[in-house]
Amino acid sequence: MITADRRVQFDFEVDFSNGGGLQGQDFRLDLAQGEISDQDLADYIVRDLRLLMVRKVRILNKRLISEQHKRSAKPATTPTRGSGKEPRFVDLSHTIVEGMVTYQGFPAPLVCDFLNREASRQQYAEGTTFQIGKIEMVGNTGTYLDSPFHRYADGKDLSELDLACLADLDALVVRVTGTDGRAVDREAFVSSDVRGKAVLVHTGWAQHWGSERYFEGHPFLTEAAAIYLKEQGAILVGIDSLNIDDTSGGTRPVHSTLLGAEILIVEHLRGLEQLPTSGFTFSAVPVKVKGMGTFPVRAFATLRG
Repeated sequence: MITADRRVQFDFEVDFSNGGGLQGQDFRLDLAQGEISDQDLADYIVRDLRLLMVRKVRILNKRLISEQHKRSAKPATTPTRGSGKEPRFVDLSHTIVEGMVTYQGFPAPLVCDFLNREASRQQYAEGTTFQIGKIEMVGNTGTYLDSPFHRYADGKDLSELDLACLADLDALVVRVTGTDGRAVDREAFVSSDVRGKAVLVHTGWAQHWGSERYFEGHPFLTEAAAIYLKEQGAILVGIDSLNIDDTSGGTRPVHSTLLGAEILIVEHLRGLEQLPTSGFTFSAVPVKVKGMGTFPVRAFATLRG
């Protein structure tokens, strides 16, 4: 005798952030337990249909039914690091040059010689010269990484970060280019498996780097998106924008949520359009400085195969 299982039957409506929508009627889903929330059901639809750039999902006419399950469990798969072929590197960092402005109100970097080649001739043998450079800058210059100490006095500073959270991280790109709003909400991430990964948010804002436009109206993550990424186990979140937070007010909920969970942040990325959605690794390693929470990085992706 076959015992009936529990399933949920429902309608749904999906709005996309770049326009358009999707509807479904009388969908049925196997239930491992007797209940499922509308939010969990919406998340499942986004993941199962592999929907991107989702703004909102509405669940309608939900009802529980007794019916035999139709799906069998899928075995878990582990992503591979590639086939062993020579890797290709993609630079995701802005070049730091003297006088550049990363964030309005912060001083631009000063790059100069501490010892120039002409002066070094007096110290070394004939034909032997050296240049020793000097740079003066704030930590938030160019493409940089935020550690927990940036936000929290008792958080880990740059010198305390584990290299396992900075280098050769399994990574993915979440593309939100072409959306009609600035806020990137949790729905943008639901279709992706972010656990244990560096999540790079491709907004397209890097195209304005070096212009006044870069400082006005930048895309940012919502607090709900940050909470979702924390709950789903992301280990680093990067964005190709001025700030991962909305800077129109004094609160910084995304920094607070992510750094409070020791999830590192990289801002002012570039070149994310060169990357596949997944199947690559990401590295962003700052210098090992005690007592600093933020410092520029040479961020890059490693592609194999």
